Amino acid sequence: MAHNYQEKIVSLWSVFLLGLLFHTQLGLMPLFHGLNVVVSQAQNMEAIAPVMWLMLAFFALPMAAIVGTVMTHARRFRTIHFWFTALYTLLNLSHLIADLMVQPIIWYQIMLMLILFIIGLLINLVAWQWMRDGRNIHMKDSERFA
Repeated sequence: MAHNYQEKIVSLWSVFLLGLLFHTQLGLMPLFHGLNVVVSQAQNMEAIAPVMWLMLAFFALPMAAIVGTVMTHARRFRTIHFWFTALYTLLNLSHLIADLMVQPIIWYQIMLMLILFIIGLLINLVAWQWMRDGRNIHMKDSERFA
């Protein structure tokens, strides 16, 4: 029975990234109704540059994980990838908890973050299974994807 761990991981990361994009879009939707979404007192882009770089990294690193998952079967990568997914799960959980402490609580964002957290747990599970499965390290592609 083929496990297709890599296909599952790529699919789950893709769904996660779509959810992350929608999380941002949900935050900006009030603009379309003439409402203010400003939450910072920053006066220029320089003041928020560190946040922008962190947001870029938070989005780009899963993209790199997708590319790595497609391009390699190396055990070292699978181990690094699993711990990377665990880190993202912890970051998502901390973001969810932090947003529950902000008033007013924006429940639709909380629901989306909960969905993203669950998707993260699924990524953890499949990454764990892929890391533990040593059978496919030396298989030819024709055997692996048969």
